[in-house]
Amino acid sequence: MTNRYSNILQDLKQITGQSFLITAKWNKEPYSKGWRYGSGSALAVALPGSLVEIWKILKVCVSNDIIILMQAANTGLTGGSSPFGNDYDRPVLIINTLRIKDIHLLQDGKQVVAMAGSSLFDLERKLSPLGREPHSVIGSTSIGASIIGGICNNSGGSLVQRGPAYTQMALYAKVNKNGTLELINDLDIDLGESPEEILNNLQSNNYNASDFIKSNKRASDDRYHEIVRDIDSDTPSRFNSDPRLLYDASGSAGKIAVFAVRLDTYKKPVKSQVFYLGTNNPDVFWKIRREMLSTFKVLPTSGDYLHRDCYEAAKKYSKDTFVILDKLGTKFLPTLFKIKRSVDLLSKKIPILPTYLSDKLMQCLSAIYPPHLPKKMEVFRDKYEHHWIVEMSDAGIEEARQYFKNFFDSNEGGFFECTEREGKKAILHRFTAASAFGRYAALKESNIGGTLSMDIAFPRNEKKWFETLPKTIDDKFEMKLYYGHLFCHVLHQNYIVKKGVDIPALKKELLAYYDSRGAEYPSEHNVGHEYKVKPTLLKFYRELDPTNSFNPGIGQTSKLKHWK
Repeated sequence: MTNRYSNILQDLKQITGQSFLITAKWNKEPYSKGWRYGSGSALAVALPGSLVEIWKILKVCVSNDIIILMQAANTGLTGGSSPFGNDYDRPVLIINTLRIKDIHLLQDGKQVVAMAGSSLFDLERKLSPLGREPHSVIGSTSIGASIIGGICNNSGGSLVQRGPAYTQMALYAKVNKNGTLELINDLDIDLGESPEEILNNLQSNNYNASDFIKSNKRASDDRYHEIVRDIDSDTPSRFNSDPRLLYDASGSAGKIAVFAVRLDTYKKPVKSQVFYLGTNNPDVFWKIRREMLSTFKVLPTSGDYLHRDCYEAAKKYSKDTFVILDKLGTKFLPTLFKIKRSVDLLSKKIPILPTYLSDKLMQCLSAIYPPHLPKKMEVFRDKYEHHWIVEMSDAGIEEARQYFKNFFDSNEGGFFECTEREGKKAILHRFTAASAFGRYAALKESNIGGTLSMDIAFPRNEKKWFETLPKTIDDKFEMKLYYGHLFCHVLHQNYIVKKGVDIPALKKELLAYYDSRGAEYPSEHNVGHEYKVKPTLLKFYRELDPTNSFNPGIGQTSKLKHWK
C-alpha cells in the first residue's frame, strides 16, 4: 500500500475510530460481496456512527479522488450495494451506515424522518403501538433491509395500495459537475446553515414544528392506487426506470449519499383476512384480477402468486427458513443471515470444507423436521397448478368473500378462507419461496449450468401473464420457478439453466422476448450490476452524479471518472 493510501486510511480512522474502519480482506468480505450477486475489492469499509462522520468521510474521499459506495444492509438482489469486479479506475471506499438507526416520528407518527441506516423492521416496530405501519410489511422488512435502500431503489413491495417506495423529501450529498461536495436539504425542515450544523441538528432531533416549511412535496407515491386500477393500459404499473418516480433520492441507486428521508406512514387495518385461491387456467386469475381492480370499492392489501413448481421447491428448499421465521419471528432473520454469511466465509477459507456449507447444513436439518404447511394448502397443491394468496382488510373482506363465492360457482378453480394461522403460513410460504432458487442452485452446483433470475413487469392489459416461452429458449432450462405480485403484474421468474448453455446469450434471448411483449425490467429489484440501465435512468444517474464519483458501473455503465 502506498504512503498516500496509508495517510488516507489514517485520516479516516481519525473520523470513525480504529474499530470502525475495516481494512483486513477477510473482514471486508461481508460488505464487498453482494447478498446474492457480485463482489469486488475495496480499499476499506468505514462504519460511521453519526451523520457528521459520514460528511467528513465524504470530504476525505472527494479530496483524494476515491470512489464512494454507500451501503446499509447489503440485501440487494442485483449487486447494487457492493463493488463489482476489480476494474475501477480509482480506489473504492464502502461507507456502511447501519450504526445510524435513528427514526423520528412526526405528526403523531403520520410521517417519519428516517436516518441512513434505519431499517424497515425497526420502523414497523416503532409504529405498531400507534396503529400505523411502514410502506413495506413483508419481504424487505423481514430481512433487515434499510428504509433508505428501499427509496433509492424505488422498491416495490407486495402491497397493492401503496406502490413503489418514494419521496420527494430527502437530505443528501452530491458531487457537482465542478467536483465540489454539496449538501442538499430537501426535507422541508429548517435545520441551520452549515452542513455540520444541519446534520447535527437533524440527528439530535433539535428541531420543532416552527421549523417545518410548507410545500407541496410528496412523501409517498400517492397516485399508485389509481395507476394499478387502470387495467387497460398498455404499460406496466411500476418499474425501476419509470420517470414518474425518479426524484433526487428516489431511484438514485447510490449515485448520491442519502443521510435521511421523510416518509408517510399508513393506518394499520383493524381486521385482515387471507383468501387462498387455486386454478389450472391462468385466464381465471386474469379475469379475477381485472374485476377486483376495476370494480372493488376497497383494493386488496396484497395478492401474491405462486406456481405449483415453486410451491414444491419452497416446501423442500425453503423449509428451514420458514420454520425459523415461524418459530422465532422476523426479528431473527437478519441474525440468521449474518450467521449464514460467516459460515460460508469460513468454508471458503478452509479448503477441506465444502462450498455453500450453511445451505447444506440447514437442508439436512430441515429434512428431519415434521411437515410444516397447512393441510388445506396441500390439498390445493395437488389440485391446482396456480396459487394466489389474496389478503383483504376491513370493509374489503366481505366484498371479497361474496365475490369469490359467486365467481367460483360458475368458473373453474376454487378458494378457501384461511384461519389466522393458515393465513400467516400461506404468506410466509410465498415469502420464503424466494430463497428456494438459491438453495437449489447451491446444492446442485455441479449438476447445473447456472442460474438466471429475472424481475419483470408486464403491461397492465396483458392477458397472457403466465409465461409460455418459445421452445428454442425453453429447452435450455432444467427448472423454472415462478412467483410474484399478480395485481401489479410484477413477476419474479427464476431459471435453473442446463449444463453447456451459454448463459449471457440466453439472457439476451430472454430480454428480447420480454421486449417483444412490452415488458419492463427490472420491475422492483433495480438494475444493480445485473441489468443494463435504460436511457431514462441513465440520464437521471448522470444528472445526479456528473463526475461518476458514487457507485460507478451501476447498470453496466462506465466505471471511469466523468463517465468516460
